[in-house]
Amino acid sequence: MSMDGDGKVAVITGATGGIGTGVARALSTAGYFLVLSAPSIEKLNVLASQLEGPCTVVAGELQNESIPETLLMAALDRFGRCDVCLNNGALLEAGLIETIDIERVCNMVRVNVEGTFRIAYVFLQHFVQEEQGHLINISSGVGKSARPTVYAATQRAIEVFSEGLSMELSDTDVKVSCIQPGLVRTGLHVRWEAPSEKLVGITESLEPEEIGRMVLFILEQPANMRIPQLTSLPKSHDIQDEPAQARGFLFDSESR
Repeated sequence: MSMDGDGKVAVITGATGGIGTGVARALSTAGYFLVLSAPSIEKLNVLASQLEGPCTVVAGELQNESIPETLLMAALDRFGRCDVCLNNGALLEAGLIETIDIERVCNMVRVNVEGTFRIAYVFLQHFVQEEQGHLINISSGVGKSARPTVYAATQRAIEVFSEGLSMELSDTDVKVSCIQPGLVRTGLHVRWEAPSEKLVGITESLEPEEIGRMVLFILEQPANMRIPQLTSLPKSHDIQDEPAQARGFLFDSESR
């Protein structure tokens, strides 16, 4: 096991979806100690058994207002420190105005926006107190431009939020980054009625492990370098001009 992480501690939300799992594997291999969170304790235990380094798991929903403090305390109690938070938990709901399930959409907003904001502030308050730390928010390429889905609006909110936090902390040793992936093969797509690649007009999605390498790239930069935003797209994925059939598609809730 490489020790580039030097025993640093990272908390990962949405750990059992595609991106969370890819990042967990990359950071564990690099020597990070991990706190993994997702709704399913069974899936968390399976993931933990596959990792190279020490980790602890915390099952919980991002709608639970106490989960940010619980995750931070899990890191401090088990490992005595917390250096990185990957803010990755999310749901995806979309649909046409005539058929949209408003309750499911509002639940998505609570998870994607309120849940993300609560995690960010709790961990940033700790990082500011410790005078070091790195918050990495995961949004989506669909948040970069307007489109007729509430999911895209939640991702745009994360990006604007991240930019503001980065500006506020620019004179400190606390870093904030936002990764904006294009289509990634994750749990968000397992219930789609058609292949996700076909819906957005590409031949091949990104793999979660590739996002893991992006996170490592950000974390490996020197202390004086900031990477506020990083976008990664699969070949032929034009996020400014997705096919119309992808925009009105109804998705089921899944973790990314």
